[in-house]
Amino acid sequence: MAKFFGTNGIRGVFDEDFTLEFVNDMTLSIATYFKEGPILVGYDGRDSSPVISKVVCSALNSAGIDCNSAGLVPTPCLEYAVKKLGYNGGIMITASHNPPQYNGIKPAAKDGVEIPREDELVIEDIYIKKQWKKNPDSWGNTGIEDKANQAYVNGIISQVDSNNIKSKKFKVVLDLGNGAQAVSAPILCTKLGCEAILINENIDGQFPGRGSEPTPQNLSVLSDVVRRHKADLGIAFDGDGDRSIFCDNNGNVLTGDKSALVLSRHILKNNPDSLVVTCLNSGSSIEEVANQFNSKVIRTKVGSVEVSRKMVPTNALIGFEENGGFMFGKHNQVRDGCMTLALMLELLANSGRKLSEEIFDLPSSFTTKDKISCSSEDASQLILKLKEEYPNSDTTDGIKIQLDQKNWVMIRPSGTEPIIRIYAEAESQQKLDSLMSEFVQKAKSIISR
Repeated sequence: MAKFFGTNGIRGVFDEDFTLEFVNDMTLSIATYFKEGPILVGYDGRDSSPVISKVVCSALNSAGIDCNSAGLVPTPCLEYAVKKLGYNGGIMITASHNPPQYNGIKPAAKDGVEIPREDELVIEDIYIKKQWKKNPDSWGNTGIEDKANQAYVNGIISQVDSNNIKSKKFKVVLDLGNGAQAVSAPILCTKLGCEAILINENIDGQFPGRGSEPTPQNLSVLSDVVRRHKADLGIAFDGDGDRSIFCDNNGNVLTGDKSALVLSRHILKNNPDSLVVTCLNSGSSIEEVANQFNSKVIRTKVGSVEVSRKMVPTNALIGFEENGGFMFGKHNQVRDGCMTLALMLELLANSGRKLSEEIFDLPSSFTTKDKISCSSEDASQLILKLKEEYPNSDTTDGIKIQLDQKNWVMIRPSGTEPIIRIYAEAESQQKLDSLMSEFVQKAKSIISR
């Protein structure tokens, strides 16, 4: 079991469990793992990110490794630039959707994808034993990388029918969430001939607009602006820009599952006999969509690292999580909010239909999720009790209780916060509400004992 790496990188509360001393020593461990440079370093818009970036670059240099700073960029931009511009690896400073007091570091391998789980354990072992590189023959140098964002945006445009998109002159509402996609998404829209209406466009590490994580509950402004401006679609990004939640032309906010289904159908239509990778907590309709195009679905544990690292050896075309993280293998096997936006625009340009019409044609699916504050000890006890009550359940990742083919509940401890997450799918909205209420109460009852 990893001690420091969670579901997605290493995160903690800055200056409490995530101190500059910890960052220095962990970066030395990552440097020892990488062995040589150059390494690309980037960071999100959190208040603590610039100073952490300086410590990361200094630690790499002290281990004899050259690095370049890409500055403030979205996580998928950093990852794509590592691959495209020929770096030996990357370090992204971000806590993604976590609250403002958090920050974190996420290493990427030279292929532009997050490092595998087994390599996370290698880095932790180096850190625990303090076996990092010391007293190098020569110090490393820190330079500036000013081509990352341009390479990223151009790379996305090369993967879609940009001329067709431009011809439609789409109107798009971008809820940038005071986050890192403010440096990329508006540029992408301009290059694709879209009129972009911006919300929460000022980068602010306190995320004052609607918080760092886009959820159906905090996107009412996005919905209102889409309806008021008669926009073709709206999109909201998380703090580091790798996830995106869509809003259709009627102002209806889509779940990550819904947008992934409509995008998968669009991509598989032109690429049958392909492979889709998704997590255990995604809805069951993806198998139905994949079957229409003679394609196959592989399920993994929850976490973008699990999906990404399964996509690489299997050469999967599509990967996604239910939280709005969508991956297009032809571009890069990582979650990418901007790439997802470009694909959705291509879908609308090619079909000539409204997004609401595309959603209406999907297989019926009712999914939801919730979270409860919970210590790791209570979470372990909860899973144990549920295993006793439902012995035939899937315990690959937390516990997934399959009541029948279309009705299930999954409960797992978060890998990034002291909470448990509860996911559910049902055959109807009424059944879903009932199922969710039952298991939220059951979880709270067990935790409070």
